[in-house]
Amino acid sequence: MPATVNIVTGIESAEPAPARDPLRPARLLRAERDALLPILRRTPGEAFDRPTACPAWSVRDVLAHCAAALSRAASGNLNAFTPELNEVDVDERRGWPLADVLSELAAGYEEAGPAIGAAGGRLDAIALGEWVHGGDVREALGEPLAYESDGFEDACALLGDWTRRRKVPLVRADISGSALTFGVTQPDRSPATLAASRATMMRLFAGRPADPADYELAGATAAELVVF
Repeated sequence: MPATVNIVTGIESAEPAPARDPLRPARLLRAERDALLPILRRTPGEAFDRPTACPAWSVRDVLAHCAAALSRAASGNLNAFTPELNEVDVDERRGWPLADVLSELAAGYEEAGPAIGAAGGRLDAIALGEWVHGGDVREALGEPLAYESDGFEDACALLGDWTRRRKVPLVRADISGSALTFGVTQPDRSPATLAASRATMMRLFAGRPADPADYELAGATAAELVVF
């Protein structure tokens, strides 16, 4: 069972954070809606049974989880998003026609953004997690731009905030020539450094498989970067 978004509240960071843009979650979800739904609508039905990077979940299962999480965010019917509760939501939708799962997903992309944006950052990881799961789906279907699709810049901004909330060790990253900072300063510890492509960076922070030959990480372990 995959460990997906775990909502964490009340975590203060010692690292100063950029001002939060409350429109960012909705913008990221719209970008994912516009990019992913056309792919899903042209994908043959049998391809939705392919395995993904999320253990024991098929493409369809990942999409069912995404649809359920967005519906919960939009309605305010939140739970703790533990692996066990996520599995309950997915199992409930296994008896649905695929068209119904995709319909719920499409509605969620549109309706959840304002609710997430109004939550003051507490639910931003839901939007980020949806975008990451879009990468899981693209990879499983053999589609391009897995973990670096439209909305990447907004996803990076949400990731930066989430790494601070999760108190990931401070990482100064060179990502395809762009300088980015993640995490928080920790006592008696120098910042870690990371050089990677955009997709590989997202894989590392999301806990997805990444080829060690595709990145250079010093001052931290890959396991310390994982936020989902």
